[in-house]
Amino acid sequence: MSQLDLFAALQSSTEGIDTEFKSARGGMPGSFWESYAAMANTQGGTIVLGVAEKASGLVWEGVPNASQLRTVLWSQLNDRHKISANLLRDDDVRTVEDEGRQFLVVNVPRASRLQRPVFVGPNPMTGTYRRAEEGDYRCSDDEVRRMLADQSDTPADSQILEHFGLPDFDPDTVKQYRNRFASRAPDHPWLLLDDAPLLNKLSALRRDRATGLEGATVAGLLMFGRFEALRDALPGFHVDYRERLSDDPAVRWTDRVVPDGTWENNLFQFYLRVMQRLSCDLKMPFQLDRELYRKDDTAVHESLREAVVNALVHADHRGQGGVVIERYPDRIELSNPGSLLVSRVQLLQGGVSECRNKSLQLMFQLMGGGDKAGSGMDKIRAGWRAQHWRSPRLEESLQPDRVKLVLPMVSLIPDEVDRALRQRFGDRFAKLDKTAVQAVVTAQVEGSVTNARMQEITGEHSKDITGVLQTLVRDGLLTQQNQRRWASYRVAGDSPQLGEDSRHLSEDSRHLEGGSRHLEGDSRHLEGDSRHLSPELLSLAEPARLKAKLPTAEMQTLVLRLCDTHWLTTRDLAELLSRDPENLQRRILTGLVNQGLLELRYPGVPNRPDQAYRTVANPTP
Repeated sequence: MSQLDLFAALQSSTEGIDTEFKSARGGMPGSFWESYAAMANTQGGTIVLGVAEKASGLVWEGVPNASQLRTVLWSQLNDRHKISANLLRDDDVRTVEDEGRQFLVVNVPRASRLQRPVFVGPNPMTGTYRRAEEGDYRCSDDEVRRMLADQSDTPADSQILEHFGLPDFDPDTVKQYRNRFASRAPDHPWLLLDDAPLLNKLSALRRDRATGLEGATVAGLLMFGRFEALRDALPGFHVDYRERLSDDPAVRWTDRVVPDGTWENNLFQFYLRVMQRLSCDLKMPFQLDRELYRKDDTAVHESLREAVVNALVHADHRGQGGVVIERYPDRIELSNPGSLLVSRVQLLQGGVSECRNKSLQLMFQLMGGGDKAGSGMDKIRAGWRAQHWRSPRLEESLQPDRVKLVLPMVSLIPDEVDRALRQRFGDRFAKLDKTAVQAVVTAQVEGSVTNARMQEITGEHSKDITGVLQTLVRDGLLTQQNQRRWASYRVAGDSPQLGEDSRHLSEDSRHLEGGSRHLEGDSRHLEGDSRHLSPELLSLAEPARLKAKLPTAEMQTLVLRLCDTHWLTTRDLAELLSRDPENLQRRILTGLVNQGLLELRYPGVPNRPDQAYRTVANPTP
């Protein structure tokens, strides 16, 4: 097996999963454990021992003695002074031979909620790492404390808030909740109770038997609390609904539900207002009754309720940014603070229920929202399939921890996209099977496609999807971006989107020399725009092109400098910085926009193909 074949084998077995190469000439490298902990605390990954990373590229040198290295690895895995948890099984460690050289390949799984944080040495506050695009980083004390809090079997929302009680609940909200509860379960015995006993049953009020402390819980205040009480008890609590349905860049939103003093901004009232707007805006043949439920409920409305409730009950309401729900013409986005408590694989498979706020979950269940059986994502996907819309997409980001669910309201295979691809590729596209068609269409509609995204859409195994994607690359329908980490695929021919607004790149304007991409100052033009990617921009971006890894803060500063006087698209920036466009968008650009440091050229349609970014001149502190 050649070096290239060996790399291809490793890549195909870990498609879409982070990979780290390390030299082991001198034995087990100390940095192995930092990467092990970082991968375990993020999404898992693969570490290959015997490959050195140098400025000139990868050097496939092998390990001196694979058997001995395996023995050292297992010994240190079980040494709690070295690493806090052994997550590996025998088949997670394998030896691969290549032309007389041996390489040790270690597959690191994502740690469970109860195992995180995985840390190096005796102290989690100094030895916990996570993995971002530019490599491993040491977690802040706040990140570690949140992982430790998620470990607890005591739900985050069951905490009793001293000096808060029944007077801090909004009586109208309690009355409305009781009515909703009664409409779903009219014979439930709890409905015979007065407000205080009912709220005790719901764990909105609680007494600690050990300490004697009694009062309102975090869940009770979140669900039923008055504005002033919520502000005092949970200063970081925030909920926000935004409608961005206008094409006019000057219109930031067409409607908004945000705490403004005109309503009690607890979760129950927010839920009522958001569901009313989302249901009306769907423009489907369905009307909600006064309780927002009907027996002839559609699958899409059920999916929407599930998605909204999930965002509210899985949120870390002490985290940054609050719960934000945004409605665009072609999609709905729901974002909440906190990390996933189960892996993406478990989430897609269903059947595993982990909830950060179990009391809130019960409250919503009793009034007909949310599911405890771990089938929430299944319901959401089923509703979207019933409408023949593209599969929901789940994104997880760090610093701060946030989870975003994107619900596209776009056909699985839009007619105009199907026609364009058939015209472009002819019989090659017409003869593709269902999975391959979805891969090419997704790359066209969404700008790129990954193995993980195809798993969301098809439910097929990652190795089967890898075979499909590689075949499409071989047959010239897709091109692969980022050969090593975070592999993604674009439609061949370097045309990321279809439509009148697409930006077209002339193939003659790009030059590949010695394996690295060079952009000449006047080699590329934007249609309808006289701006060029100038030598000055190329010079400014050179530090990123020369280094495979750059700290996130440095990358953010570089992007802001590049966009200081020009509107630049994601593709422009990716070319300048030699980075994968999708990762740059997800890990850098979105964060800078959310922080108010970058502005969108077309705020109402952030995913349009020619979307561009410019640095905000005087950002609001």
